[in-house]
Amino acid sequence: MYQSYIVPDRMKMNESIRLSEENGCRFEYDDFFLPDVLDDEEEVERRIAFYRSFDRDRTADTLHGAFYDVNVASDDGRIREISDFRIRQSMEIAQKLGVKGVIFHTNCIAGFRLQSYRKQWLERNEAYYDRLLSDYPDREIYVENMFDLEPELLTALAIRLKDRKNFGVCLDYAHAVISGSPVEEWVRQTAPYIKHIHINDNDRREDSHLAVGEGAIDWVEYAALMESCGVQDRKPGVLFEMAGVERQKRSIEYMKQKGYFPFT
Repeated sequence: MYQSYIVPDRMKMNESIRLSEENGCRFEYDDFFLPDVLDDEEEVERRIAFYRSFDRDRTADTLHGAFYDVNVASDDGRIREISDFRIRQSMEIAQKLGVKGVIFHTNCIAGFRLQSYRKQWLERNEAYYDRLLSDYPDREIYVENMFDLEPELLTALAIRLKDRKNFGVCLDYAHAVISGSPVEEWVRQTAPYIKHIHINDNDRREDSHLAVGEGAIDWVEYAALMESCGVQDRKPGVLFEMAGVERQKRSIEYMKQKGYFPFT
């Protein structure tokens, strides 16, 4: 069985829960990555308590981790220090919520093709996540392509961490579409390591998080790639990553009507 996800709306939790129950969706919490929230310990605890107050199983849920200016490969030791602090805040929130996995971004400098930079990014990310995966063995960690221009760096990181059972790639399909590299290359290269997917629609230029089917992304191609590259055989979770219950509902209905993964 394929697992789908939606982002819960704290202001409309009953509607979010209803939509999730009607479609077998889990939650991916995306309101803990903002710096202003992370700096307010009372607010963090209020939100954790709020989500824990509902009588639902959270063990298959996921959490979007901190990503603003997070860079564990930076040459600046202070930046690496605060990046580690933010990431570990995210992991501790995930522990308290009891969710399965946490998503972080690559946050490499897009277009910086200096080989020494790419080598350093890869080595430092490998070392960092190898340690983090050991520190949180009961949580899965997924690294997501942000505005990377090509899949090589993320794929190389995944290859280096492939023996870590709690590591995986989160392929953001919409990010891949606007990257400038062929989307089939993104899927083909990362396919063996994909454990989570983010989908939404856009105009193929801007990451606008439209409802699926309401932009210019070719969803026939998406469905074909999920099958031909063996992604759906790995049974990754698929998040409908757009704000608002109505957009999520339209996206789910579109994918169900077409019979596209994760509703194959």
